[in-house]
Amino acid sequence: MNRMIKNIRRLLAAGMLVLAASCSTSNTLAPATPDVTNTEVAGFQNVQPGSEEDFILNVGRRTYFTQGSAALDSVARATLDTQIAWLTKHPRWLLKLQGFADDPGTSETALSQQRADAVMNYLAAGGIDRNRMWAKGYGKDRLVRDCPDTACRSQNRRVVSNLRDEREEL
Repeated sequence: MNRMIKNIRRLLAAGMLVLAASCSTSNTLAPATPDVTNTEVAGFQNVQPGSEEDFILNVGRRTYFTQGSAALDSVARATLDTQIAWLTKHPRWLLKLQGFADDPGTSETALSQQRADAVMNYLAAGGIDRNRMWAKGYGKDRLVRDCPDTACRSQNRRVVSNLRDEREEL
């Protein structure tokens, strides 16, 4: 019996050593991996501040909505606040607001226009001159995804803010 207890203790001790070794933070077991989190992505080193690429990459041009609604939630307002700051800093740009809807049981064209107008009104209230913006609702035209899944369809409930050098016809 004593011999069995000693063997069990040895097995437990060996198991503890194996466990401790597997939890080691030492780099002697595996080669060090460089921190690539903040490494510049190829092709984006030359993005100029105030450029369209800067707006797309660093500001965000899509504002999303809940199903059947043109109301701006806190996430949408945060996106638009960032757009306001950027557009204020770069007043040369005009803004084409394209509204989209994929909401069953509604008039998609009317709802998409309401969404585009809601974004324009918010930007104007934030100090962006209305003469720099125009809005158009496209309904179900130009869907991001054509699918029955609710989570997938949510990508279609959006307004896209596109920078322009000159005003376009609606």
